[in-house]
Amino acid sequence: MKLPGKILIIGGGSWATAIAKIVLNKTNHINWYMRRDDRIEDFKRLGHNPAYLTSVKFDLDKITFYSNINDAVKASDTLFFVTPSPYLKSHLKKLKIKIKDKFVVTAIKGIVPEENLIISEYFSKFYDVPSSSIAAIAGPCHAEEVALERLSYLTVACQDMDKAREISQVISNNYIKTSISDDVAGIEYSSVLKNVYAIAAGICSGLKYGDNFQAVLISNAIQEMNRFINTVHPIGRNVYDSVYLGDLLVTSYSNFSRNRTFGAMIGKGYSVKSAQIEMEMIAEGYYGTKCIKEINKFYHVNMPILDAVYNILYERISPTIEIKLLTDSFR
Repeated sequence: MKLPGKILIIGGGSWATAIAKIVLNKTNHINWYMRRDDRIEDFKRLGHNPAYLTSVKFDLDKITFYSNINDAVKASDTLFFVTPSPYLKSHLKKLKIKIKDKFVVTAIKGIVPEENLIISEYFSKFYDVPSSSIAAIAGPCHAEEVALERLSYLTVACQDMDKAREISQVISNNYIKTSISDDVAGIEYSSVLKNVYAIAAGICSGLKYGDNFQAVLISNAIQEMNRFINTVHPIGRNVYDSVYLGDLLVTSYSNFSRNRTFGAMIGKGYSVKSAQIEMEMIAEGYYGTKCIKEINKFYHVNMPILDAVYNILYERISPTIEIKLLTDSFR
């Protein structure tokens, strides 16, 4: 099969909607799976996603909607998974169609809870998808800015660089610039960690720490990220590339960042539960914090920021106390 073939978007949130908009800049048709029939009907009636990025209008003649994931996958060749990581397993439980002959693209900036696996490893282990048929998309790119067509940068990572190049061409346009990489695991782990550090940045903001301290926090965060991914997946990489450092910066500082928003609420005194309820959106870093903490039991990387966020979210230690201890370790 010559990539991309027939493209399927799996997911109905803001990032899935942004990916669909990007892909339709270069292709004449996509398949789109959403689990709720009522959401699909509203989409068809309104001409846009009724719940996310509502300003983005779509040509409905270019979209075939599915609420049955098996029908959707059967009709497609390249599968873009764009669901929140906590929901991935529940979506895939319904899947009866073999996907080992499909090309899988993960735009999920998270990790599979309980399994403690990055998405590419999960598809390889449980669905027999060859590593050369899995790509990861990441970078400093908020869905809201894609909706506004503000210049953004994405990296496509795949062990097969020719395939990475093919997918990068599908998502590049006048407002999306792309690069390619073979560092699938490193990019996926950094995508998880930047959400954790964005929560830390939000907590510090909620506690009224200023810009001076935020700069020190993120300086330490990129060092911590570098230590972890170089231990877990030791290959040559430049952690200061935009897919690593750039994604960390935008997620930690932007008002569009749900992880920063979640952290700020915790810093202001919200409980984890009340913050999650009020946000009505998934903060991937909440789940990523626990998963990386579990994974790090095998590697023993020095990760004081991760440990501080974990203690606040899962051990219910006071943010004031935990961040004060963290500040004393910084230079």
